Amino acid sequence: MELLKGKVAMVTGGTRGIGYAIVKKYLDNGAAVALCGSRQETVDKALEKLKAENADYKVIGLCPDLKNPDEVEKAVKKVKETFGSLDIMVNNAGISARDSIYDYKSEDFSGIMDLNVTATFHCAQAAARVMKEQDGGVILNTSSMVSIYGQPAGVGYPTSKFAVNGLTKSLARELGKDNIRVNAVAPGVTKTDMVAALPDEVIKPLIATIPLGRVGEPEDVANAFLYLASDMASYVTGVILSVDGAARS
Repeated sequence: MELLKGKVAMVTGGTRGIGYAIVKKYLDNGAAVALCGSRQETVDKALEKLKAENADYKVIGLCPDLKNPDEVEKAVKKVKETFGSLDIMVNNAGISARDSIYDYKSEDFSGIMDLNVTATFHCAQAAARVMKEQDGGVILNTSSMVSIYGQPAGVGYPTSKFAVNGLTKSLARELGKDNIRVNAVAPGVTKTDMVAALPDEVIKPLIATIPLGRVGEPEDVANAFLYLASDMASYVTGVILSVDGAARS
């Protein structure tokens, strides 16, 4: 069942982890995808891996500076020129930190806000302009469980994700009249490269806080992004969908 057959998606932060899982899930469901990363090297590596799995995937790679609105506009234009439209924009690129407030540097806080919030705004704005012209589309943002519960250190990251939630809910109300749905997915602890590398003494206490008894897989999160991008969610907008195993930490 190809839930996104004929659709065109752009996924930022798509070279690894959750972003890569979203790209592959969309491709497997019939979409054409523009995969975006921060470096050409990682973009090329992700494209090579995808093509090795299925040479028929309709996928291109881009590496715009998401903090530069002009580069974002050019990237969106490239996607539309290549595939004919832009139906789904996934704002997944982001960075994290766990510094104590006593040691947090102002420039580090600004760096997180610039990529996690300002770049998300740039991408949503550029996508919305295209989607309005073609009478609709879907904008999806990656939030986090810490946007709901906070975290004990590294205040910049949860602050940025609280902002992403506000952006999501506000744009859903603003863009509904243009037939553009806006939602976010808030993953919990997920088995990315970083989490997979953690020692047992760190992972086991984390799992103990999760009622389902395991950390999430990238595919678990990608499934939520698939649902929200598809017509099955045609009346769903302004939602922050938690995918965290009911973890509360």
